[in-house]
Amino acid sequence: MAKFALVYQGGAMAETDEAQQAAMAAWGAWFGSLGPAVVDAGAPFGASAAVGGGAAQTGLTGYSILEADDLDAATKLAEDCPVLEGGGRVDVYEALDVGV
Repeated sequence: MAKFALVYQGGAMAETDEAQQAAMAAWGAWFGSLGPAVVDAGAPFGASAAVGGGAAQTGLTGYSILEADDLDAATKLAEDCPVLEGGGRVDVYEALDVGV
């Protein structure tokens, strides 16, 4: 099994307590459906800064780490991610083992 980083970009932020609870329930249900594929549920990102290459900001909003057989399988797991419901997107990257 390989590890994959799911990197979230965008998505609407819940504005009411009720909407926040519903969003958290959706994330909990999604992670529950992934079962043992979840290596690290990750976290949302807060404030950011750039070092080098200009001051570009990417708009990344969070990450998770999953295990899957290959990139296609990892991408399939990302298809039901709750961030997509708010207009966001998920980029899936294979995390290469460099033996460090």
